[in-house]
Amino acid sequence: MRSAPVLAAAFTLALTVTGVAEAAPAGHGHAQRVCSVAPAGFAACNAWINTDTAFAAAATPSGLGPADLQSAYNLASLAGSAGAGRTIAIVDAYDAPTAFADVNVYRGQYGIPALASCTPTSIDASTTPCFAKADQNGGTSYPRKDGGWAQEISLDLDMASAICPKCNILLVEGTSSSFANLGTAVNTAVRLGAEVVSNSYGGAEFSGEASSEGQYFNHPGVAITVSSGDSGYGVEFPAASRYVTAVGGTSLKKASNSRGWSETAWSGAGSGCSAYITKPSWQTDSGCGRRTVADVSAVADPATGVAVYDSTAYQGRSGWMVFGGTSVAAPVVGGVYALGGVGGVAGANTVYSHTSSLNDVSGGSNGSCGGSYLCTAVTGYDGPTGFGTPNGATAF
Repeated sequence: MRSAPVLAAAFTLALTVTGVAEAAPAGHGHAQRVCSVAPAGFAACNAWINTDTAFAAAATPSGLGPADLQSAYNLASLAGSAGAGRTIAIVDAYDAPTAFADVNVYRGQYGIPALASCTPTSIDASTTPCFAKADQNGGTSYPRKDGGWAQEISLDLDMASAICPKCNILLVEGTSSSFANLGTAVNTAVRLGAEVVSNSYGGAEFSGEASSEGQYFNHPGVAITVSSGDSGYGVEFPAASRYVTAVGGTSLKKASNSRGWSETAWSGAGSGCSAYITKPSWQTDSGCGRRTVADVSAVADPATGVAVYDSTAYQGRSGWMVFGGTSVAAPVVGGVYALGGVGGVAGANTVYSHTSSLNDVSGGSNGSCGGSYLCTAVTGYDGPTGFGTPNGATAF
């Protein structure tokens, strides 16, 4: 666990609608965690809502849209041509009854053709992009609704749509947010044919996680992305798994440079040394004897967040909202993997062999670690942003 001084240095308290104080990234306006903090053995979603935007239903979006993200990450040409026939799975907990309708509102707003409806077993045979939903075992016994996780689901579906408009999307819902149920959902997503599985959640590391990573995340040839966490310096599971791509977070802003955008490390992004997971062969940094988090990154700062549509009436907010958190970054990178074709993926190995095809991020910190690269964004590899953000899909 992170010490109280580290947490105090990285975070300020924000108002919450639950009556429980949650931590919000310092220096990034008002932000609020969407899901409750998870007890041992469970995960929390890593979505944060920007509370400087209206809590009532908004008629029009603010925040970054698909064209912004495609521009920032050099994906515009690929998004228009690649990904057809590939399936991105979104794994989350609990049910979002309006997920299909909501993602098509998002797509319609930005001129992206609507997803057709299909079944989990027919999704790969669809000739047009389609949406399917399954419970954690692949059936239709969906779990109970949870408003916070429903907003997380909408965030994930919208980001997959923004990055890979031609991809199929498979939503697999865990019965609860336990690692066992979410892991079962990951296995189901792979069994149903997903080439990419995005996971925007995490929880405290635990002594048995090496066994869990082998049981749930060891799927060679499938790109599995996991958000690195939103509590600043420190490591979560399953981002710590050597079988996944751990995705950190940045603040993304328009700039008058050749790229047109600038990025620094987001203060809330998770990073550091795993307590239990063996260092993968493709990772060679010297500061951690075991697995180091993160591998790559994408926008996560709620103050520079993305537009999301969700109609679930939850804690006084619905409609168009602005979200951040590494919950944004994981499906963004998942979408890039789908554009790139996924071939030869085993954990984050392809990223480490194509580092020149990433936007290096330097500047910013997510906590106190003696000034090392583990919590400070530097030239080359660092904990909060990994080797950087997508610059096209070559690294994926």
